[in-house]
Amino acid sequence: MVQRQPGKRDILTGLNEEQVRAVTTVAGPVLIVAGPGSGKTRVLTHRVGYLIEAGYASPWHILAVTFTNKAAREMRTRLEALIGLEQAQRLTVGTFHATCARILRRDGGRIGIDPRFTIYDDADQLEAVRQALKALGLDPKQFSPRSILSRISAAKSQFQSPQQFAEQVQSYWDEVVSRVYPRYEEILRRNQALDFEDLLTETLRLFHEHPDVLARYQDWYRYVLVDEYQDTNRVQYLLVRSISGAHRNLCVVGDPDQSIYGWRQADIRNILDFKRDYPDATEIHLELNYRSTRSIVEAADAVIRANRLRIERRLRTENPRGEPIRLRECYDEGHEAQFVASEIRRLTLRGDLRYRDIAVMYRTNAQSRPLEEALIRADIPYQLIGGLRFYERKEIKDALALLRVIANPNDSVSLQRVLANTPLGAGIGDRTWQELERWAALTRQPVARGIAALAGQSDVAPPQISGRPARLLAEAWGTLQQLWEASERLLPSELFDLALERSGLAQLYHDAGDPEQIERWENLLQLRSVLASYDSVGDGALRAFLEESALVTDADTLDDASDQVTLITLHAAKGLEFPVVFLTGVEEGLLPHARSLESEAQLEEERRLFYVGMTRARQRLYITYTFRRARFGAADLSVRSRFVDDIPVHLIDRGDGPARPDTSPARPVDRRTTPSDGASSPPLAVGMRVFHARFGDGVVAEVRPVQSDQEVVVDFKRHGRKTLLASLANLTVD
Repeated sequence: MVQRQPGKRDILTGLNEEQVRAVTTVAGPVLIVAGPGSGKTRVLTHRVGYLIEAGYASPWHILAVTFTNKAAREMRTRLEALIGLEQAQRLTVGTFHATCARILRRDGGRIGIDPRFTIYDDADQLEAVRQALKALGLDPKQFSPRSILSRISAAKSQFQSPQQFAEQVQSYWDEVVSRVYPRYEEILRRNQALDFEDLLTETLRLFHEHPDVLARYQDWYRYVLVDEYQDTNRVQYLLVRSISGAHRNLCVVGDPDQSIYGWRQADIRNILDFKRDYPDATEIHLELNYRSTRSIVEAADAVIRANRLRIERRLRTENPRGEPIRLRECYDEGHEAQFVASEIRRLTLRGDLRYRDIAVMYRTNAQSRPLEEALIRADIPYQLIGGLRFYERKEIKDALALLRVIANPNDSVSLQRVLANTPLGAGIGDRTWQELERWAALTRQPVARGIAALAGQSDVAPPQISGRPARLLAEAWGTLQQLWEASERLLPSELFDLALERSGLAQLYHDAGDPEQIERWENLLQLRSVLASYDSVGDGALRAFLEESALVTDADTLDDASDQVTLITLHAAKGLEFPVVFLTGVEEGLLPHARSLESEAQLEEERRLFYVGMTRARQRLYITYTFRRARFGAADLSVRSRFVDDIPVHLIDRGDGPARPDTSPARPVDRRTTPSDGASSPPLAVGMRVFHARFGDGVVAEVRPVQSDQEVVVDFKRHGRKTLLASLANLTVD
């Protein structure tokens, strides 16, 4: 079948004035600042189509770089529909990593890279780090391979060689990394392997050492387009600059207000300084939002304007005003989840919305646990994006297996998981476990009794295991025996703490330095919060908890049907949109995250993250926060995020005041810390010295009347400026 080739009029049909300018300005460097919902993907594809149709370039002279395979597939599909399959197949469209891998397989031999190289995934890289540690005589249990790999990846993203990294060592930890880094590289090379960062750095090295190779690619790719430019790191910046250096027909598309990956070494300065790097660049703004209602657009625009590191522009829309943003205070995370579930039920029962139209977003994966439980209880189907369901996450399953062994030593399935996945079983391999299972089958005895026999605490004939494996099994048995004895006198939460410590899980996750391991620890703390609610149950508390967690796990067996509510982190939500969005846990310490409060740059990135969440919503936006939340295993008072205060008051629907908690016996309410049921708070005035249970000493800087209450701004000595509601803050006047 002959493909229809569109004319220039077809290419520009349906584009607004800003988009037409972005598509047709093809000479020299171009910066397209594309606000959320402004049609940037449409602009990119139509720009490629215009370059070809207007005769500026042949398809093979165009390089379009995306950040995800999904974005690359979407762009290619759109281009096939726009310019035809034959033309689209001649384009180079792909991620940075895919493009560089193609270059290295073709020309990497010039710098000693075998074209048959293997690309190591995350697990392979971790194993290489472990091998490097062992080769150096360092214990992987003492020096986290994950943390070391994270540090090496960050160094590579800055184009730092092992030698350059070693010259900048400023701590003992960096000194350890500086020894592992070259050995890690040696292992990769010996195995003819490259990691993800190598694909970029080795391509850049190829260009630096062989200018003739670079010249060939510069002549080949005369027009370069880069999507999501605000997310590029140092190496990606240098690659783009090198390839586009000859013809200088570089078009970058991005939005500094959506730069949220600084922890992945993305450098917002790449887009902010584009016109400094290219003084003759044309800057085009796509400001018209086609996605969201006017209320959402105006609120998001007001929030992001408080940032300093940005390109000034105004987000606008021609859409109807729509409904106001619904701001709700809930009692705790359980009540917050109940509120979300009940609102989802109400919205879908009306008939105009389906589950698939709704997304619930949060800052960290650990926040999904109460939301998942509430949706399961309400019989609302959901899918979890950007992470496993809470009770299916590895660290949660490992901890639950440990608790199940404490509750029932004869549970061999859980015992095998404990020995295979926690430091308690380090050195006990598959062959040892297979012998234990063989012994159990022959003697018809539980595996646990065979281990007890090896420890000299059973009168049965032990399995045929000797030497180091037998000694390790005996040591593990001794630890489990201590936990069994402790379970008779400790509360569930106390037993959990002891189990994490004695099994080595606490050290494994709590002492790690990279974000992934820290998040695993936060997930374990969330599990501890659930356990703490069983502390008052009395005898059988641990078994009651295990039964309920098993029911949640069993009920959490949904199919992949399309009509499901989406649970997703804010980082993973970038690029998506939904008719209805719930932003949950919008509190100080969560959003912005506690780790960002001492850095202005990180605080601005947290604000951008909130902005990204707001602009995912098309029709309705809910923002929720709690009066108190379980953190680090204990309940603590919460403070509404400072970002909420930047939303104009006339765009917010606060409902009928703070939502009230469920006061049934299953979740007792501590009346000493419950929001006042109407009792008036003592009036506060500017200049008063006050004390807050969490933030300490401070001075009142501003006081604003809010209905029958006061909103006070307090400058705390150690925690900076906070905005509080007087009736909830329980401030003591000095």
